[in-house]
Amino acid sequence: MASRRILVVEDEAVLIRILGDALRGAGYEVYTAVNGTEGLAEFQRVHPDLVVADIMMPDMDGMTMVREIRKTNRSCEVLFLSARSGAEDVVEGFRRGGNDYLRKPFSLDELLIRVAALLARHPEDSNNTIIDIGNYRLNSRLWTLSLRGSTRRITARESAILAKLAQHKGDIVTTQELLSEFWGDDSYYNLRSLNVFISRLRGYLRDDKRIEIQSVRSMGYRMVIGGE
Repeated sequence: MASRRILVVEDEAVLIRILGDALRGAGYEVYTAVNGTEGLAEFQRVHPDLVVADIMMPDMDGMTMVREIRKTNRSCEVLFLSARSGAEDVVEGFRRGGNDYLRKPFSLDELLIRVAALLARHPEDSNNTIIDIGNYRLNSRLWTLSLRGSTRRITARESAILAKLAQHKGDIVTTQELLSEFWGDDSYYNLRSLNVFISRLRGYLRDDKRIEIQSVRSMGYRMVIGGE
């Protein structure tokens, strides 16, 4: 764990010191920056495994910084921090390239759990990088979804959830399993976020009418593909 590099980008001096101390205490190699411009430069210098970034910052905000990072790097994990917790804020964070979203105020224990969960993910190690879903083809390493020569980039978490459902086609994948694996806990807030992700995945797959992501009441979700 000591070799894992984390970049913390936060404009509050007290908070950045607290976060740095907690992450170093957990064995991580920590680098810091106080705004998005400085964070982008530091990212290019140290090539971290994970970025912990506040959203509201002077000079360059966290979402803009991550959007720039994603132009050249799609494998680094990103955890957004923000006091803004509306559904539209969360969705925008994921759309800009975030992998997780933590509301302020938060406990250090929750932060460390989420950091560990993000760093434990190794999509490039999967034996099923390319997954055919009806007429679609998912590349879970590059986070792309293709249909008849047209390719859409999706987020890392969208890719991981879609791969999970496809690999368990015909079976129920429980809500608790999805929340535990991709969010770290099954809180109501995270359940709302999962519902948003499922809705977006259904939209991505709408051009193949055989594909359905079914909601199974009080249990979870099941992918079915007509004729298979």
